[in-house]
Amino acid sequence: MAVVVTIKGCHMVKPAEATWRGCLSLSELDQSGAIIHLPTIHFYRQPPLSWLTPSDLITTTLKESLSRALVPFYPLAGRLRRIDGGRFELDCNALGVQFIEAESDSKLDKCLGTDLSPSPSADQYRHLRPTIDYNVPIEVRPVTIVQLTRFACGGIALSLSISHAVIDAQSMANFLSEWAGLARGEACVRTRVPCHDRSVLGAGQPPAGLAASNYDHTAEFNQLLVLAESTKKNAKKASTLSLSKEQMEILKATANEYRDSTTRAYTRYEALTGHIWRCACLARKHETEQPTGLAIYVDVRNRLQPPLPSGYFGNTAIGVTATSTAGALMSKPLGFAASRVRGAIDKVTNEYIWSYIDHLKNQSDLTKLQDLFIYGNPNMGVASWTRLPIYGIDFGWGKEVYTGPGSQRIDGDVVILSSSTGDGSLLVAVCLEAIYMDSFEKHFYDMIS
Repeated sequence: MAVVVTIKGCHMVKPAEATWRGCLSLSELDQSGAIIHLPTIHFYRQPPLSWLTPSDLITTTLKESLSRALVPFYPLAGRLRRIDGGRFELDCNALGVQFIEAESDSKLDKCLGTDLSPSPSADQYRHLRPTIDYNVPIEVRPVTIVQLTRFACGGIALSLSISHAVIDAQSMANFLSEWAGLARGEACVRTRVPCHDRSVLGAGQPPAGLAASNYDHTAEFNQLLVLAESTKKNAKKASTLSLSKEQMEILKATANEYRDSTTRAYTRYEALTGHIWRCACLARKHETEQPTGLAIYVDVRNRLQPPLPSGYFGNTAIGVTATSTAGALMSKPLGFAASRVRGAIDKVTNEYIWSYIDHLKNQSDLTKLQDLFIYGNPNMGVASWTRLPIYGIDFGWGKEVYTGPGSQRIDGDVVILSSSTGDGSLLVAVCLEAIYMDSFEKHFYDMIS
């Protein structure tokens, strides 16, 4: 049964002070992914009584602190603008962030399972996150939309959706930390002052031509196979699987069981991602000769020479693809899948990054690359949020009981998160065609034990 939500108000929150106005060039990494909003959702138990009286204190505090946070993070109050070649620029016009107030007669526990990990893409949760109207011209569509939902039990859901053309998950986490600190009444001496100069990634500049001939990026992009339109329409299901620290150690040991002594040990990410890839092939019942691609997102912040500024505010991930046949993944040890993951990651060097950016700059039209990583059978995409500071986002009424992606609707989309318990356990948020999810979950646990 769906959670019933009533919209009580909608406001536009603008920066508290005058901010820089003008058009900000976006980097190729901003514009080569899907031009959609990146949603997160944060659930909180009932705030202390002092936060509940007067009744609008929470809303007032959030809006006032958001207004102040938008001063240093002013791009979030702007609007995207289309330019030639399927590209965009960001009009920093301070039009503001859309802030939605909502209420629900449901209780918070209805939205949280026993492991405090909802499947946010399920129908019963869809009203807890802002609805993005992509039929509205992009020039008037807010870059940032916030929805605050109060539950009958006093609990709170705070959902934030920001255009993925503007920032990535790391930038979002930095902004949330700043906003929460201001809401708590802190002066917020920022350890990561946001850097809005995207020219450090070549934004607004012509291709540099650095070692572009050393890599065949066209072939790399073509490796991620296109999903047939017929399967795109199939029903999807999202599920969040728990993985204990002990289970993760078993996976790592399994991945390294047949490793050559000259090869460095496979990491937690490489082992788990390889495991997910294998389980998907088994659940989807692929033939042995079926090619399959795995999209991996590599943060280039510290791979560039020199590294990007610590507070760089924008997209910094390069999408690379590991490939194999389903038969090889299913018949060989886990270490083989982990090695394919590592191989894709290791090629992302300083030279490779600039060559990749140059390749994107040389495209007359980026539109075809903005849907490239929309996965689908037989492919997968795995993103890791384990190093993001997504927990402890305390707006003054205590820490969250769950934080995670606000929506998963793409077949093959996987997000790995650390558990809020801090005990080394993980949460794996997966979206697959509904007919394959039960089989995937069975393989996921059976192949560990």
